[in-house]
Amino acid sequence: MTTETPGFMKRLCSGTIDQSLLFPFPSLEPDQTETLQMAIDAIDALLADKAEDFGKWDTAGEIPLSFIKELKQFGLFGLILPEENGGMNMGNMAYSRTLQAIARHDASVAITIGAHSSIGMRGLKLFGTDAQKKKYYDKLATGEMIAAFCLTEPGAGSDAASVRSHATDEGDHYLLNGTKIWITNGGIADFFTVFAKTGGADARSKLSAFIVTTDMEGVRISGHEDKMGIRGSSTTSVFFDNVKVPKDHLLGEEGGGFKVAMNILNSGRSGLGGGCVGGMKRLIERCAAQANEREQFGTPIRQFGLIKQKVGHMMVDCYAAESAVTMVAAFSDGRCDDYAIEAAISKVFATEALWRTADEALQLAGGSGFMREYPYERVLRDSRINRIFEGTNEILRLFIALTALNDVGQGLREMSRSLKGIFDDPIKGFGLLADYGRRQVEWRTGYGAAGLDKCALELRPEAELLEELSRQLAAMGDTLLRKHGKKIIEMQFAMRRMADVMIDLFVLSCTLTRVTASILDQGPDKAAPEIEIARVLAGQVRGRVTRNFRKLHENDDDLIKSLADLAFDSGKFGFDALL
Repeated sequence: MTTETPGFMKRLCSGTIDQSLLFPFPSLEPDQTETLQMAIDAIDALLADKAEDFGKWDTAGEIPLSFIKELKQFGLFGLILPEENGGMNMGNMAYSRTLQAIARHDASVAITIGAHSSIGMRGLKLFGTDAQKKKYYDKLATGEMIAAFCLTEPGAGSDAASVRSHATDEGDHYLLNGTKIWITNGGIADFFTVFAKTGGADARSKLSAFIVTTDMEGVRISGHEDKMGIRGSSTTSVFFDNVKVPKDHLLGEEGGGFKVAMNILNSGRSGLGGGCVGGMKRLIERCAAQANEREQFGTPIRQFGLIKQKVGHMMVDCYAAESAVTMVAAFSDGRCDDYAIEAAISKVFATEALWRTADEALQLAGGSGFMREYPYERVLRDSRINRIFEGTNEILRLFIALTALNDVGQGLREMSRSLKGIFDDPIKGFGLLADYGRRQVEWRTGYGAAGLDKCALELRPEAELLEELSRQLAAMGDTLLRKHGKKIIEMQFAMRRMADVMIDLFVLSCTLTRVTASILDQGPDKAAPEIEIARVLAGQVRGRVTRNFRKLHENDDDLIKSLADLAFDSGKFGFDALL
């Protein structure tokens, strides 16, 4: 597949369901499955009896170096690197599933491993030269060198254009200066993927990516940050003071740093998603035990409808999140080249599903859940960061919608150009008009639109719902661009609604694909619980998407913004019921 072929969601926003990207649901080859199972068994053997240690390390705010050494000996820093370099050569599907296994035990350990492989050295794997890989792969695979990703700065979080770190070309080297904050693994890393402006520190300069190691003079690491969650993981600031970075430490092309950063984040997001799924699975196990063992009013609480409601929704969220994360991992393993939107969707959905699960698990545990003696409050604290790092979910929602709308807009611009030159090239012009007219008919009537006929017959109602909502999504994008034009970037409420529709439709698509595979593999009777999950999810999606479509035209957006401005202008709430 070429990079010119639009990804699944871009095509969906144009009214086309590309089933070739969804079916069959991704799976591993038997030898890969065997290797993965061995890795998971080894992880469980290493981590299963360390629950008390994880609590102590959370309180202390640091994983001891002696345990980091154990992780190295188990080969957990070489998961995605080639076997000839001492790694396990995992693709993203197997890697994501491995992080899922680690996260079942402790989020801080999962973050330590994930920050190394998902983002810290991912740039080297994706953009490194043969010489760079030869120099560092062996050390990174064994954990002799641990990697970290350095992008965020004071005043430059999601806005990469605001980066102030700069690398000046000095002939045979770059002179790097700047400060990076909130760097995961910062206190234990030896290898940094660093982003800095080249050509000066002003906003017009382009971002470049560099390999920087701690043995370079001028690299300084701060003390550990005192965090709310994932407290065992190392988070520091990293300072670069006239660091001489050799020219051959440039990652990718000079000025190509934004492309490097985005590809790293897209490729590594299935690792974060896998960690979220692992956390959800462990919480469901804890909730099941709690519901079976705890009694109220002389009855196990598993008998209460509101308890069943909580756990039932956890089951749907976990299954749907795992389906989307697995599909995105398969995309990044080669099924599809254009998957940035889908990667962002999987991150948003999985992190928010974990947050809902952690919150409800603590609620189910009652007062015990609030006590540090039990793991619920720590899991809740650990889960909160996921909606912030690797791109805040708010920024990612804007990215999801704007990227799709840009693709839709290209089609509209082509149509506009064809109208201007219709008499110069009538065949081309009428062809584009005919194509646009066909899409309009499909969006509004469903006649002739591409369907989801590869779904199992047992899922026909859910597949038809997806087809219907997909047509409405295509019309939604068309309407937004016609109404707002270039000002669409200012319409953040509308873009959030479109992003939420896209998130729901992609997750439902992946879930239907997975349930279809289960039906084909074991028959509808044994797959009945998964069919139930698909039906519940479809009902949830119908309700949410319908509300988002309706609020595109009837909403209180201006009232909400006015109230926010009132608080900003006065600097306070400004109302008092009694005084």
